[in-house]
Amino acid sequence: MSTAMSSPRLTDGIPTLEFRSEATSAARQRLLLKDLIAGIGLWRLVVTLSWLDIRLRYRGSILGPFWLTLSTAVMITAMGILYATLFKLVVKDYIPFLALSIVLWNFISAVTSEGCGCFLENEGLIRSVRMPFSVYVARCVLRNIVVLGHNVVVIVGVFLVFQVPLHAMALLAVPAGALWVIDALAICAILGALCARFRDISPIVASVMQIAFFITPVMWKPELLQPRTQEVLPLNPFYSLIEIMRGPLSGYLPGAVVWASAIIFSALLVLCAWLLLSRVRGRIAFWV
Repeated sequence: MSTAMSSPRLTDGIPTLEFRSEATSAARQRLLLKDLIAGIGLWRLVVTLSWLDIRLRYRGSILGPFWLTLSTAVMITAMGILYATLFKLVVKDYIPFLALSIVLWNFISAVTSEGCGCFLENEGLIRSVRMPFSVYVARCVLRNIVVLGHNVVVIVGVFLVFQVPLHAMALLAVPAGALWVIDALAICAILGALCARFRDISPIVASVMQIAFFITPVMWKPELLQPRTQEVLPLNPFYSLIEIMRGPLSGYLPGAVVWASAIIFSALLVLCAWLLLSRVRGRIAFWV
């Protein structure tokens, strides 16, 4: 929130200072744009802070972040055998699907949950150092990308064990990944600002993500649903985002409706993040 201080004036013989807001909507958006540009210029700091978060999180551990990789591999193996039996699916087809789904969902879930605290956990820095708020958002996203990179080892191992071929269409995962990064930045900015103001939002987000996990094709395949029910799946943004990444890596092309759903959802997410941050950016330091 940008304010301006007028010159002192006398009121009943007592000097007073008058504070008034002079920031229009266009001015706030220009300030936010400057914040983003300054954050990009500090990309080395973002990398350093993200790597520091990883080192501190696994300090004293022998395997470090690979403990998460190991636990993910064990979970996929156990769940793959169990659910393949329950759903009467071929293990060779189901476990690669499950490995992709679980690793991708873990990234979405981690970004969402940690995004709620991307400003709160940096309270000391925000109050003591003048730094672009985009740095804190990028720090949260980048450290989760590093964790995702460790978990990709599980996908590679599963694909090698079950001899899953990679087709040329796997290159479509690159634009899908770029869309994921944009969405991750937007959701961290939105949740970080909202949770700084309203601390009750964090448990609400956790509950919503738990429900979304079960109604999104992560453990179960979309083909298990009736054809008419499959048509409404693109209304679930989590399904669309996972499918544009999972499809090319699994050897099939997601439909145009799925891509359209993912792009529309991403555009709305970015728009909401932009409008919200341009409005409350100046207040975050007082909320944390």
